[in-house]
Amino acid sequence: MARALELSRGLDPAKLRPAFERFGRMHLPGFLPARDAQAIHAALVGAPYHRSLTAAGKSYDIALETLAAMPAERRAELEAAILEGGKTGFQYQFDAWRLSDLMEAGQRTGGALAPLEAVYDLINSEAFLAFVRTLTGDPRCAYADAQATRYGPGDFLTAHDDDVAGKKRLYAMVLNFTPAWRPDWGGLLAFHDADGHVSEAYTPTFNALNIFRVPQQHAVTQVASFAGAQRFSITGWIRER
Repeated sequence: MARALELSRGLDPAKLRPAFERFGRMHLPGFLPARDAQAIHAALVGAPYHRSLTAAGKSYDIALETLAAMPAERRAELEAAILEGGKTGFQYQFDAWRLSDLMEAGQRTGGALAPLEAVYDLINSEAFLAFVRTLTGDPRCAYADAQATRYGPGDFLTAHDDDVAGKKRLYAMVLNFTPAWRPDWGGLLAFHDADGHVSEAYTPTFNALNIFRVPQQHAVTQVASFAGAQRFSITGWIRER
């Protein structure tokens, strides 16, 4: 079993709250102790990902082995459908591991994946939820869910606002665990304004928490073909009961 995670000392949500209330989002570097962030990155590198994507308006989770064995013609058709959908609508492709689904089903494995299971425990701990309640001024924050994600060259997530009926999402969060990243590699968490401009964008800085109010229009820009690393993160939502 992994050691229980704690937030970095020195983060004062009460002092950060005025800025969050003004902008509805925040980038918090150094969110965890450095050695814990490094262990989480190592676990993310070896996580048992599947391919998560949309095509022709439907969502799919495909085993990487199945995708690799797909006939070239069928693979080309799938890639064409993904690119076509990205021109006009909501579309994504990246690797994912649905952490919350497994934890809620009692399917803990420990071992190399224990640091990721510890992240799930942290974001559902009273310490983290109390931090978020103080930061946002919102007493409704009751629990959080999460998935591990890996973006490689060509991966992306088009514009959306996370507001899904019945999901009771209050805030979205992204915990970043890529040791080094250049902004020109893409993979930026980009916020869009009403005029269609990017009003702000966050580079996936190592060991930083990005948190923002739902709904809010945003996207993950496509990772460049020349990116020198994969983009690792744990993403999810803080919800009310």
